[in-house]
Amino acid sequence: MTRALLLGFILATLLPAQTKAPAPAPAAAPAAPPPTTQEQEPPEEDPDLQPKVYTFNPLEASRNITAGNFYFKKGNYRASQRRYLEASKWDPMSTEALLKLGESYEKLRELSKARETYEKYLTIAADAKDIDAAKKRLAKLPKPREAK
Repeated sequence: MTRALLLGFILATLLPAQTKAPAPAPAAAPAAPPPTTQEQEPPEEDPDLQPKVYTFNPLEASRNITAGNFYFKKGNYRASQRRYLEASKWDPMSTEALLKLGESYEKLRELSKARETYEKYLTIAADAKDIDAAKKRLAKLPKPREAK
């Protein structure tokens, strides 16, 4: 008896729900033209997500050069390359950072970047004490291929 009542109750609740006719769809209104002004996103509030702004800071550059020297001596050339690159961003005229960045690129077999770095070093450091060493290193590097 309870099974029959339960089955009757289930059928009574499901059948009216299935027999209801779907509501007619509203008439399609013409699409509104897109707004002409674009919304700007608010400025980023988290300082960690903002892009780094480099200004002339020789102390930060020397700190990065020191860290790069440590990594270079340890044989971690990728980390030293990152530190020397960071130092050259803080102090773009730092000849030490450029020379050591070129050496790191050589160790990483990124010869085209090493060539560019040494050329930039030679243009900046016209009277530096290591200019002969940089010229020798530049002469050892293969010439860049000409585009056809």
